[in-house]
Amino acid sequence: MVNKEVTVLNATGLHARPASMFVQEAGKYKSEINIIKGDKKINAKSIMGIMAAGLSKGTVLTIEADGEDEQTALAALVALIESKFGEA
Repeated sequence: MVNKEVTVLNATGLHARPASMFVQEAGKYKSEINIIKGDKKINAKSIMGIMAAGLSKGTVLTIEADGEDEQTALAALVALIESKFGEA
């Protein structure tokens, strides 16, 4: 299992489009992937879970991956958040 703490940087947080991009990316991997915010663990492959979590700009969260492609999955998802999902 690997994990990394990241901060949501894009101005609108994980609203519909970025949440969708995140779920699509997470879905490419066989590993179990979760977002941890405080004491809540959210399935990173669940659009409803991510949308309901209210991940706004400045939110610090941990991405956790466990499985055969965990390193690749974690790196890709961290890069997506750090790129601000292509937003300015």
